[in-house]
Amino acid sequence: MPTHQLLGGQGVQFDASKFIWIGNTSDESNTIVSWAASGVKTFADLKTREVTVGAPGTFTNCVYYPLLMNALLGTKFKIISGYPGGNEVNLAMERGEVSARACQAWSAWASTKPDWLADKKINILIQVRRVPSPELSGVPLLADLATNDEARMILKFMSADNSYGRPFATTPDVPGDRVAALRKAFDETVRDPELLAEAAKSDIKLTPSSGVEVQRLIAELFETPPDIIEKTKAIPAEATKVARVK
Repeated sequence: MPTHQLLGGQGVQFDASKFIWIGNTSDESNTIVSWAASGVKTFADLKTREVTVGAPGTFTNCVYYPLLMNALLGTKFKIISGYPGGNEVNLAMERGEVSARACQAWSAWASTKPDWLADKKINILIQVRRVPSPELSGVPLLADLATNDEARMILKFMSADNSYGRPFATTPDVPGDRVAALRKAFDETVRDPELLAEAAKSDIKLTPSSGVEVQRLIAELFETPPDIIEKTKAIPAEATKVARVK
């Protein structure tokens, strides 16, 4: 994705700003949560005590978000990476092995763990997205927790890709009339009652955005000042302090 490209992701051999974007099915809210029984209830708690956070993989957003917060916001996350997947992190929270998880889509919590939400087994501490979600009233945006402009710009930059979580694109230089046809077809598809009914049966919530909107968002992302990108890239040096699950 574009954020990964701007950060110099290994093996990236494309320029996302040159793609023609057709539409996006998921304007998502990523979330940072704590296991309620751990006693971590608010963002403020993350700054006053060490909080173990489980993460799939070794350098996913589930690792990157806590690193950013430790570096820029003064949190005290102890990151345990290397879990095979999100389900294993959830199980580790239930067992008390870790106290938090630092990346999971709000829609995924709602569809896969509605009992956890109903029984208040997790606390939604922070939402990671460009603008507040109406479904997460009262939950602070990650970027809004910054205490200076530089930190705010870095956190906004790293929050941007949640706005186009599952986009469709075509190659550069496609004629304008074909682009218009593809975008029209996409917009009609994501409003189709039969598609929406099928998605609902699978507990999938579509939050689409148009190709024009995605194109604008990616153009804005590529206008991020180079010094902000470089400072964001420098933060992974802290990854040497990340422990791995045995």
